[in-house]
Amino acid sequence: MPLTPMASALETHGPEWLRTMVRIRLFEETLADLYKRGELVGVVHLSIGQEATAVGVCSGLRDRDQITSTHRGHHHMLARGLDPRRMFSEILGRAGGYCGGKGGSMHVSAPSEGAVGANGIVGGGIPHAVGLAFAARTLGRDAVAVAFFGDGAANQGVFFESLNLAALWRAPVVFVCENNGYTEFTPTDAVTAGESIVSRAAVFGIPARGVDGDEVAAVEQAAGEALELARAGGGPSFLECRTNRWRGHHEGEESYAKPYREPFAPADPIERLEQALRNAGHDVSGLRASIDAEERARIAEALAAAQAEPEPPVERAFADVFA
Repeated sequence: MPLTPMASALETHGPEWLRTMVRIRLFEETLADLYKRGELVGVVHLSIGQEATAVGVCSGLRDRDQITSTHRGHHHMLARGLDPRRMFSEILGRAGGYCGGKGGSMHVSAPSEGAVGANGIVGGGIPHAVGLAFAARTLGRDAVAVAFFGDGAANQGVFFESLNLAALWRAPVVFVCENNGYTEFTPTDAVTAGESIVSRAAVFGIPARGVDGDEVAAVEQAAGEALELARAGGGPSFLECRTNRWRGHHEGEESYAKPYREPFAPADPIERLEQALRNAGHDVSGLRASIDAEERARIAEALAAAQAEPEPPVERAFADVFA
């Protein structure tokens, strides 16, 4: 009996997805530890629990494709293939970071590696992706743009403007809403009118679907269909990936914010992938053990290298700015 497309993708890419998701988890757990030790400047927003959406979408991207991200974007960047050492360098304010240590956690940018940038402004990356897609189509480039954003951004005016322009221009862009249930400290349902976020795309004639954002194979399949449509000239698509963020809005919020959600035990997307691989006949225990060991060593080495780097020189303070 032939494998379904989802089962086939799992068989081909499952171990690779598992490795990337574990790398993201370990990277962000390390950031949490650094924050507690006072080694990070400013706030840091973690995406622990949301790894499957980033990995599933980025799995189908090609070299020329670009993503735009959010203030909670480490998982997007690592899933896109960015180097953990240079990510650590940027977040720690070191000269070897992707932006020379001047962007930090919320503004990592590496266009040459397919990541135009994270963005501290809610919804700020959505129009950038539409512009990238329009430019690719106008210049005849075989490229697609992906806009990652959260449920809170779906209530911003720029979200609707971007959907409108993307539909008018039939731009090769895929909108990916990571709905983690909370708009900063407020339940999403309390501030979001209408039937659902995914239904908003229908007004503009944009194909849309909701996806279990914690099941990487389901995300990969949905994203693959959207990317294929965009590459074929079919215009934009919209995905709402329902997931959970395990941490607060940002690290350290417990010092001033009252508890705003009940304790919960969400499904672990990594464990769900392990179970899927187990069902497909893989020796998951051995695979996970080897991946854990290798990725822990990689993350530790990347952090040590980043910490050994110098801070950017003072004379670079006003370089790379428009005015």
